[in-house]
Amino acid sequence: MRTGAPEGTRARGKAGPATLHLLGGPYVTQDGNRIKVPEGSKRLLAFMALRRGRVERCHAAGALWPLCTDRRAAGNLRSALWRLKAADIDVFDSDKWSLELREDVAVDVHVIGEWAARLMSGRPRPDDLTIAGRFEGALDLLPGCYDDWALTERERMRQRMLHALEALSRLLSGMGRHGEAVEAAMMAINSEPLRESAQRVLLEAHIEEDNWVEARRGFAAYRDLLRRELGVEPSRDLAVLVRWREGLAMPA
Repeated sequence: MRTGAPEGTRARGKAGPATLHLLGGPYVTQDGNRIKVPEGSKRLLAFMALRRGRVERCHAAGALWPLCTDRRAAGNLRSALWRLKAADIDVFDSDKWSLELREDVAVDVHVIGEWAARLMSGRPRPDDLTIAGRFEGALDLLPGCYDDWALTERERMRQRMLHALEALSRLLSGMGRHGEAVEAAMMAINSEPLRESAQRVLLEAHIEEDNWVEARRGFAAYRDLLRRELGVEPSRDLAVLVRWREGLAMPA
């Protein structure tokens, strides 16, 4: 006997709050069900979730279908909204002129953005200092979408995540959680290997754990990467960080 509602449907009646997932999506969850978003409505959901607030219909239509005439773009917007309604996805408050995401709709990107802001401000909650399961897809938001608005938001989220991971690494290292500190730093480096601030927190985590060999090896690998890719040397401060703590001569 089959139990539960199939994907894309949910029981009629008063529905609970919905969550819009952009990471690994877009898709919507509500009342324990995962609701598939129609293909023609995915960009609209993503655009509105990232805008936060009321958006004029003409602006949304123009941003999402910039190569169409105003009339055609407006028609495309109406079709996208109709598909969402047909899929039983009710996440917008709208009128004739504008629309916005309903206040009770949670968005995973907003949640992780708030987590990153707490770390960067130095005011994390106890449950913020974990890594597992938190970052999947956050460093590459909406892959495959190359609209200007998506590219801007993708880079903004990537930069925020990189800074948050660096802050997390330092916090964990200060708490003696060196393995997790190294892991957080490595996640930032995997996204941007040439980023010196990420390399720095990794070296600091190794040094705090008295892993001098790891720090030396990491610095040498980064120096070789910079020479090969950019033809430059690491900053003097980064070299001093490793060489001074190892008792080696400071660079000239």
